[in-house]
Amino acid sequence: MRRAWPGMLLLVCAAMAAAQSSEPSANPEPPKPAAAAPQGTQNPIRVQVNLVNVLFTVTDKKGRNVPDLGKDDFHVLEDGQPQAISFFSKETDLPLRIGVLIDTSNSVSERLHFEEEAAIDFLSEAIRPGKDQAFVVGFDVEPQLVQDYTDDVEKLSNAIRGLAAGGTTSLYDALYYACQQKMLNLSDSNVNGGSYLRRVLIVVSDGKDTNSGHSRDEALQMAERSEAIIYAISTNTSGTNTAGSAEPNGYSSGDKILKYLASETGGRTFFPFEASDLESNFRQIAAELRSQYSLAYTPTNNKRDGTFRKIAVETNEKGLRVRAKAGYFAPSK
Repeated sequence: MRRAWPGMLLLVCAAMAAAQSSEPSANPEPPKPAAAAPQGTQNPIRVQVNLVNVLFTVTDKKGRNVPDLGKDDFHVLEDGQPQAISFFSKETDLPLRIGVLIDTSNSVSERLHFEEEAAIDFLSEAIRPGKDQAFVVGFDVEPQLVQDYTDDVEKLSNAIRGLAAGGTTSLYDALYYACQQKMLNLSDSNVNGGSYLRRVLIVVSDGKDTNSGHSRDEALQMAERSEAIIYAISTNTSGTNTAGSAEPNGYSSGDKILKYLASETGGRTFFPFEASDLESNFRQIAAELRSQYSLAYTPTNNKRDGTFRKIAVETNEKGLRVRAKAGYFAPSK
């Protein structure tokens, strides 16, 4: 029996200790206050500002670029209402994203080789490795991406030279595809506040669509949504279409379509009288892309209703012409 005392004593001590630990402390420690958040680390209040970016070109009466104007030389209207220009700059160095769309249908087969070489010369001059990129789409019955975005002019050249003529023309499908798949979701560079990537489509075609599933207006709306500027080069060989023609009746139905698509997006249409004129047309496009203006404004109409808003960029200087996109689609809710 005497041997059991040490074990019993240990059990009693353990029970007493457990009872004491279960009782509330007579002098409990006050709860520690929550650590205050360091100043400057609170979640910021975010306000969404929808800047409207507009790239535009100014020319004189002879069609020559005018590169030396300032912010005070312009004013902007949206749906007829004046807008305050928030950002303005002369854009000669923004990155380019260029889509070259070449009509390979039977109707252009005689001039295809020369068009290909002229397009290659243009890309060699326009693409700056490490900064600009281009892709190539050939289209007849349907559009075909033959070279995705790259700054490698050799890859672009090989893709263009690999195009072969044949089939009907799906111009609208080609435009829709290029804008929706290759330009709509490009990430803007946010250069200089209101500036952004220049999205350019070079379309070499006779403008006569014979096979598209999309309409002309659907193709144009997709171009407007993707912020693409269309430069069109007509491949018509009738000899009646010249750049100086003032009457719309002087153009074929295909040429009128090309003119419409280009003017609505702020671009330009060329009507080479001979195949050799293509080289000059491409040089003019390359030069124009290096002498544009850029402005941005926050629209007074802040409704997020997805509607199309008309834009007018006007200059105070008489005799000058401004080419800019016709408008934009407001954000949706």
